[in-house]
Amino acid sequence: MHNPRRAFLAALPALVAAGALAAEKNYLPSKVYEFSQLPVHHGKTNTSRAVLDGLTHEDCRIEVHESDLAPGAMPHAPHHHSHEEMFLIRQGTLEVTISGKSSTAGPGSVAFISSNDVHGIRNVGGDHAQYFVLAIHRPSDKES
Repeated sequence: MHNPRRAFLAALPALVAAGALAAEKNYLPSKVYEFSQLPVHHGKTNTSRAVLDGLTHEDCRIEVHESDLAPGAMPHAPHHHSHEEMFLIRQGTLEVTISGKSSTAGPGSVAFISSNDVHGIRNVGGDHAQYFVLAIHRPSDKES
């Protein structure tokens, strides 16, 4: 004969463990990220401010940072990765190269980089370029 109480007690450890795993996830809260309050990181050719990095409730990791790139500089060599990225240009002029094709992007422009496309950026203007980077990771993405 089926005993619902015994079945519940047998399943209880699994339910508790599942709840603990869900509680450990770093879901992003709804909030305003005040630009002036973001810590500044100084690199060789740029400064950056990490805005957010965490999980959506669909378990997709998103990260956003803002960069300020000196004239003529590149933040790093062209590269590729499994996550997708968007560059949202606030100020200045960037040359965005995607899979060997270069385009110029000014204020208000957006560049989208698909998974594993080789890409790079360079500040081709005479002033500092400021832009946001939005990285979108799949739930199965294991890269950091």
